[in-house]
Amino acid sequence: MAASPDELLEAGRIILDPILTKHGFRWVAERSGHSSGGNFASGAYLRHTRRLELHFRYSLGLVSYFLGDSQVSHADYMRVAVSPGWRAAYPGFSQDPLDGFRHLAVDLAEHATAFLSGTDEELAAMITAATQSAVVAAKNRLP
Repeated sequence: MAASPDELLEAGRIILDPILTKHGFRWVAERSGHSSGGNFASGAYLRHTRRLELHFRYSLGLVSYFLGDSQVSHADYMRVAVSPGWRAAYPGFSQDPLDGFRHLAVDLAEHATAFLSGTDEELAAMITAATQSAVVAAKNRLP
């Protein structure tokens, strides 16, 4: 029998814990259940006003960074954090549902300094830059 989204999210959390807990984040399991798209589970790493939100269905899906009410997707954050010409490791492509967590762990360790240990001002600047970059990228995709 295949593992449930709750079980896979828990296994993924174990992969991410060494990176996030050493920076004072704690894990909170949030929602799980069934929707039209299938079974799902979600949770977040929290520290004061910072939050890393994770959603899992068949694989790790939405990953979002928060500072208070401000938020940015992992893809948008990485677009700014990763040097031009390099790609973020997450999402990557794999048949193993835990590889998404492994790829995310690489991105967190190598490119998420502002989120993990930066000041609120540094993280706020990163979220602003990432949000602006996302707007520019969306405009460039328009016909």
